[in-house]
Amino acid sequence: MNRAIKITLSSISLVALLLGTLVLEAGGWEDFKLQYFSLTKHFHDQTQEFDDLRKQNINPKENTRIDLTQLLDGGPPKDGIPSVDNPRFDTAETTPFDQDELVIGVVVNGEAKAYPYGIMNWHEIVNDTVGGTNLTVTYCPLCDTIVVFERGNTTYGVSGKLYQSCLVMYDRADDTLYAQPWALGIVGANVNRSLNRLPAVKTTLGDWLAEHPDSKILSTDTGYSRNYMDYPYGNYYTNEELVFPVRNQDELTLHPKAIISYVWKSDEQTPKNRFSGANHQFPHQEIERVGTKVVDFNDRQIRARWDDKLETVIVEELDGTRIPSSTAFAFVYPAFFPE
Repeated sequence: MNRAIKITLSSISLVALLLGTLVLEAGGWEDFKLQYFSLTKHFHDQTQEFDDLRKQNINPKENTRIDLTQLLDGGPPKDGIPSVDNPRFDTAETTPFDQDELVIGVVVNGEAKAYPYGIMNWHEIVNDTVGGTNLTVTYCPLCDTIVVFERGNTTYGVSGKLYQSCLVMYDRADDTLYAQPWALGIVGANVNRSLNRLPAVKTTLGDWLAEHPDSKILSTDTGYSRNYMDYPYGNYYTNEELVFPVRNQDELTLHPKAIISYVWKSDEQTPKNRFSGANHQFPHQEIERVGTKVVDFNDRQIRARWDDKLETVIVEELDGTRIPSSTAFAFVYPAFFPE
């Protein structure tokens, strides 16, 4: 074996050893990928979001609700995480998911559908029609936030950007960027527009089907090759680590990944980098313990209650009408709704 080959093999061995050490230090391959995933931004076009706005003679710096330096590159390019635009569905008998699979449950005009986290972790957005209403179902794996809203005749995609470590969506009709936890336009032609949200619930597939046995369940036949039975974020769901910088964490009193539900209603004011309007959070552990909690919200009283059948928090008017809310990791609330 000549000297050049020996040097090459030694170099390969050294790289493999270094990589193995980093993987072990990260806690495993999935955690390693998550910690270093943002480096993939160097291999993709991270300018397309703003370039598409400029093609419409829209200057992002003049049409923004936020400081653009806080809009971070998540790693993938625009649509690098593909939305599901032609969803197919299984039944309770044909779905491959177990009863304990977490799902987003939606009911519109009597039609029930469930969107498994196993699919949402990989796609984040599903453009669908439920009960005759065109809607978009969104989920951010980094925040555990769920927002479902009417989409009209357009569809929404994953921009590849993050704001406070959370999903930034875009409207394919005009390329406006939306901060998912606010359901609010933050950059583009429709900056400051609030999306019309619909109630959705985070529960398990088994509990959902017990309430809605005829529910359709999003199929793994998405047109993409993904391991939908594998959680791609390592230990992220339960550890204390955040991958991207997030503001106002000194206000946090809970474990950063504790589950809360929050409600919000924006007003007509448009302060930079901040939400304006009414908002309130309900830690799930607290509501499960007390059962029901009534609070003042937007000039009226509303109620949060623990639903024993769905094992989650339901937010509603005092007459029982559901109010759109979102679950979230606890760190999200001070980042988007600071004191």
